[in-house]
Amino acid sequence: MRKNLAIALVFNALLLSCTGHKEREVAKKEGMHMKGEGKIVIYQVFTRLFGNTNTNNKPWGTLEENGVGKFSDFTPTALQEIRDLGITHIWYTGVPHHALVTDYSEHGITRDDPDVIKGRAGSPYAVKDYYNVNPDLADNPEKRLEEFKQLIGRTHEAGMKVIIDIVPNHVARRYEGASTPEGKEPFGASDNTSSEYDRDNNFYYIPGTPFQVPEWKNGYQPLGGDPHPLVDHYFAEDPAKWTGNGSRLSQPDFNDWYETVKINYGVRPDGTYDFDLLPEDSGSKDHSEHLNFWKGKSVPDSWVKFRDIALYWLDMGVDGFRYDMAEMVPVEFWSYLNSHIKEKTPGALLLAEVYNPSLYRDYIFKGKMDYLYDKVELYDSLKHIMQGHGWTDHIPVVQRGMMDIEHHMLHFLENHDEQRIPSPEFAGDALRGKPAMVVSATLSTSPTMIYFGQEVGEPGAENAGFGSPSRTSIFDYIGVPHHQRWMNDKAFDGGQLTAEEAALRDFYKRLLNLTIKSPALLGAYEDIHYHNKDHTPGYDHRVYSFVRWKDGQRWLILVNFDAERDYELEMKVPPSLVGAWGLQEGKTYTLLDRLYEEVRTELRIEKGQGLFEIGLAPLQSFIFELRD
Repeated sequence: MRKNLAIALVFNALLLSCTGHKEREVAKKEGMHMKGEGKIVIYQVFTRLFGNTNTNNKPWGTLEENGVGKFSDFTPTALQEIRDLGITHIWYTGVPHHALVTDYSEHGITRDDPDVIKGRAGSPYAVKDYYNVNPDLADNPEKRLEEFKQLIGRTHEAGMKVIIDIVPNHVARRYEGASTPEGKEPFGASDNTSSEYDRDNNFYYIPGTPFQVPEWKNGYQPLGGDPHPLVDHYFAEDPAKWTGNGSRLSQPDFNDWYETVKINYGVRPDGTYDFDLLPEDSGSKDHSEHLNFWKGKSVPDSWVKFRDIALYWLDMGVDGFRYDMAEMVPVEFWSYLNSHIKEKTPGALLLAEVYNPSLYRDYIFKGKMDYLYDKVELYDSLKHIMQGHGWTDHIPVVQRGMMDIEHHMLHFLENHDEQRIPSPEFAGDALRGKPAMVVSATLSTSPTMIYFGQEVGEPGAENAGFGSPSRTSIFDYIGVPHHQRWMNDKAFDGGQLTAEEAALRDFYKRLLNLTIKSPALLGAYEDIHYHNKDHTPGYDHRVYSFVRWKDGQRWLILVNFDAERDYELEMKVPPSLVGAWGLQEGKTYTLLDRLYEEVRTELRIEKGQGLFEIGLAPLQSFIFELRD
């Protein structure tokens, strides 16, 4: 393990030397949103589920049977409670109008076909109209856009910013764009459907071949087998379009993203590009230089359409976007789109879902992204540790590998795609997430994200329909039981929580509020893990320790991932850190835990190093602040 660490450190040093200083400084300046005292904390909320108080939870239940949340459920009280949790930004997931089964035809909205919809409530990533919002979310569907504007205003009044999704890689199988402004066209409106590819087509086609609904597998039936006039294993699309995940079959597989079609960005079917490529040194250029590069250049029509969509939402007051599956779209498009966004709204927050680490730096530096998911590196490592088969030894390797881009990597333990921590398929116990959450929230300067219900231990146990237990369904009308107990019939006061759930939420509230107010978490990082593993008897791979400091605030963070074992340790602070912190030989300093402010211990400086005794209970964490 130590040999692997040494190899990793050499690799990381080479990586850092290869990443241009100007490139890093430009990205750091343009990505800096931490204008206050501390870090960004994003609360991802599945908008349709948040305010639903219905506890019926029938599999494949209709809106009438299982209920649905509304924009209006985000009352000033609810938003203030979210803000008080330690939140700076809300990501309202599932806002753009997507395909769904519920019939809104009396409000002038065309019906969607269940044969190309996942679930009854539909996937939020099969957008049907980018210039309007999901009618499920409105008290009056005909005034749904106005109701969303009011939610933006309430969120801002509560002191938080608003993020919504843009899904650039694909749209609903039947994209209509019924609300597209005058003078603009919906996707596909002027496509030459006789050609598989044309640079300014919005979709790819399979000329001469109609679309066929997939063959259902494993006993699946749309709507769980409930009768519906449009469930006939037929959907009219002639010629067939490529499917969202890139399938070129007129009859995609059941496991393909068959409810969506892929957007054409000027990438020819053979993989070559039909647009100008960015210069090699573009990563060291700021957004205004990127904007100048694209001025006067002809770009594919899909680029312009998505630019107009993004600017439309910014005009409405949205503060940023989460981009779905960004790596499936060329980095040149992101340079084009994000430079236009930053020109209009310099403080807009741009968060992208990218899972390939080899692409991270291109999408940050060349694509002008502010933040990317740190899924493959930190999240996967923490998940393995929480499950009991990973070692904390890997955390410093991950952190050092990200040092040149660590500010741009979003940390999380849950989101709509991932399993809930307490689910049997993940960790089986919400308390196992506590040490991991401390590490995730304090390890770097990066933003932190939590998923609604995470703070009260929601296990995602419901059999919702298309969605499977362990993940809170994004496809179905469903209630979220632990979260509902916190809502307490829309009092939003936690009045129905168990003592254990209330204590967990209190932990999250303490931790997140610390992070948004701490200068130390915007400063330097150094792990002391390996120093203690080498020199502290009893310290092992279930414990992790590191330090953060800035502007006189000095934090020492110590966590125990073991759910059963106590540790009694004499911890060591290495001489290098004693010197960096200006600690004096022979002097004693107080270490006070900032999480609960109930535990303190004394740090002694002896023979150039620091020593302190501490007991760690199972799953216990300390955020010690050094006091002179």
